[in-house]
Amino acid sequence: MMSTSSRPGAPTGPGRALLWLILSATMVRLLMAWALGLGIDESYAVAAGRQFHLGYFDHPAAMWWLSAGAAHLFASEAPIIVRLPFIAMGALSTWLLYRLTARLFSPRAGLWAAIAFTLSPVLGFTSASWVLPDGPLLAALLAATICLFRALDARGWRWWLATGVCVGLAMMSKYTAALVMAGGAIAIATQPRHRHWLGRPQPYIAVLVALLIFAPQIVWNAQHHWASFAFQGGRAATARFRPVGPLATLGGEALFLLPWIWFGLTASFLRGLRAGPANPTTWLLCWLAAGPVVLFVVVSLWSRNVLFHWAAPGYLLLYPLLGAELATWRPALARRWTTATVALLVVGCLLVASEVRFHWLALVTTADPGIQALDWTPLGPALAARGLLTPDLIAGTDWANTGKIAYALGPDIEVLCLNEDAREFAFATNPRAHLGADILIVAPHFTPTQISARYGALFDTIETLPPAQLNFTSRAPIDIPLYLGHGLRRWPWG
Repeated sequence: MMSTSSRPGAPTGPGRALLWLILSATMVRLLMAWALGLGIDESYAVAAGRQFHLGYFDHPAAMWWLSAGAAHLFASEAPIIVRLPFIAMGALSTWLLYRLTARLFSPRAGLWAAIAFTLSPVLGFTSASWVLPDGPLLAALLAATICLFRALDARGWRWWLATGVCVGLAMMSKYTAALVMAGGAIAIATQPRHRHWLGRPQPYIAVLVALLIFAPQIVWNAQHHWASFAFQGGRAATARFRPVGPLATLGGEALFLLPWIWFGLTASFLRGLRAGPANPTTWLLCWLAAGPVVLFVVVSLWSRNVLFHWAAPGYLLLYPLLGAELATWRPALARRWTTATVALLVVGCLLVASEVRFHWLALVTTADPGIQALDWTPLGPALAARGLLTPDLIAGTDWANTGKIAYALGPDIEVLCLNEDAREFAFATNPRAHLGADILIVAPHFTPTQISARYGALFDTIETLPPAQLNFTSRAPIDIPLYLGHGLRRWPWG
């Protein structure tokens, strides 16, 4: 990576190209973070994560701590601010992937792995910039994999302890980190070159280090009747046999990664498994990937709850193999492949950003998918003008709308969730403290009849108010139904 004619410390060849890749991708992510409001999951994460806890209901603490930390540091919850830590995680993941692949194969392979990662929408954009647990998860998994490869080839404790720290950080990001590391344990047990480590203390101490770092989430679960573990585990509950489920899951994963990138990753995975443990490097990478890649396809045989991005941490560990394959391509073919993919993604970003900003789809359809990426900031002034912000409590009808409402109204307004499935909002307040109170119900898409049927038993009476009108520069005004519940009797969840 260095030439004798270069000044000391200056990156050359793949290193310089990697630097430009990270800088250009970061600029695109920053521009999109500025152009787009927070999505449903992001609004929920920022709003529900304002209170510091050792653990949280949906996911471990890393995502919540990062977004809340950025908001406190910059005294702002603007989308670009709360997304900054995740954009930094995206840049770090790109560099770590390059380092991992360069060490295992070559710097050129490392560069191609980083390029393919950056061009994969679910990894290079959403996980690398949105307020989601995947950003810190991917960075921690890559760091853990680098440390694990070094630990297996070293003699001492240092790299095993570093592996434990990184695995712990990954588990504090998302529970699926455990699937990746379980695959690593299988690879070590089935690889003659590395199997001797199972008779030594270092791997087990590394596991203890990881569990120590993960302890806050365990403590929180123990204090809340294991609610988070039960919720995530329950998503795989049996419903009915779905023979086309795996095909739908694989198709969705291919779309999220881009079909031609997904095909290359899958082909590398199958080749690596077929080659067996004769190649320790490929064998370990494939088994690290196997848990998320295979498990969620199998679960989709009976569950409708499988989301396509859940397998992304597994595919992440296949990018070094894809990078090694791309490095063997003829340069002209590789450039055409890259140029076509970049052009597609640029067009896609421009279409999404312009639709959210200007709603040009209104010329051809009444559908408005971009509304999900708009922040409901006009709601606060609309309620304040009618004196509805104080002293009344405000509630949403489900966790998704409550997240949008709470983010729009800011940290000084308490927003509750009137739903049995309140997610983190169920742990953010003491229900008994609000019994007997009057509560303003912000209820998009609810008619008075529906409100009465759902919430009539929770209040003494429910009064229908004139709707709040949200005015956006690019859209027609949107009316949000409002209802005033008098005398709260009980909460849906207890």
